[in-house]
Amino acid sequence: MTTKYNFEGRRILVTGAGAGIGRAICKALHGSGAKVYGVSKTHCNLLSLQAECPGMEIVSVDLSNWELTHSCLSPLPTMHAVVNNAGTGVLASFLDSTPEDFDRLFSSNVKQVLNVSQIFAKKMIKDNIKGNIVNMSSQASQAALKEHTLYCGTKGALDMITKVGALELGEQGIRVNCVNPTVVMTEMGRMAWSDPSKADPMLAKIPLGRFAEVEDVVKTTLFLLSDDAAMINGATLPVDGGFLAT
Repeated sequence: MTTKYNFEGRRILVTGAGAGIGRAICKALHGSGAKVYGVSKTHCNLLSLQAECPGMEIVSVDLSNWELTHSCLSPLPTMHAVVNNAGTGVLASFLDSTPEDFDRLFSSNVKQVLNVSQIFAKKMIKDNIKGNIVNMSSQASQAALKEHTLYCGTKGALDMITKVGALELGEQGIRVNCVNPTVVMTEMGRMAWSDPSKADPMLAKIPLGRFAEVEDVVKTTLFLLSDDAAMINGATLPVDGGFLAT
């Protein structure tokens, strides 16, 4: 993938870097000259990514562990930007959602984002770096989807944490924004949405008539990381083909 952006001299940390969208973001940033720090709990995926992106730094840690995340990430240098891409999903109805799934999803999709953001925002402020944070949210933050009770809840929470972060950190020159994709055609996405009986009703709600490709999300993320987005702060930017407009 090519990119028009030049991130030479910038250190950018990406969570959920081992596969899918996070991996593609790391490769695009590396190709644009950034010093990339990839974080994932799956070490073998990080090693293969590092082989594709010489000079990239990798950190293997389970971000759901608050204290371990602090001990692994705090020694890293100050970043110019952070992409909080790591997350998980559990499909369950309103009546079937369990407390165990509640804790797991809010820890993975909300709590770890706050933790990682705090670590590096404090470093940015200390070193007077006007950086930015991009959080990977979803159209599910703003539209109710059946069987997505907890997932919708976590992404809605993430959007609002992003806005408060933008409000408070903006005073320090740090921008905080969300990318809110529809279904994305990662390898996992293609498998999960290959059944027309499942995919067609969702596609019918997307005016552009297709799901997002990984590159659609990568390009939007790089835009928000770039100086072209210098006046964008607190945004929840849909990459959904118009799903939220219907």
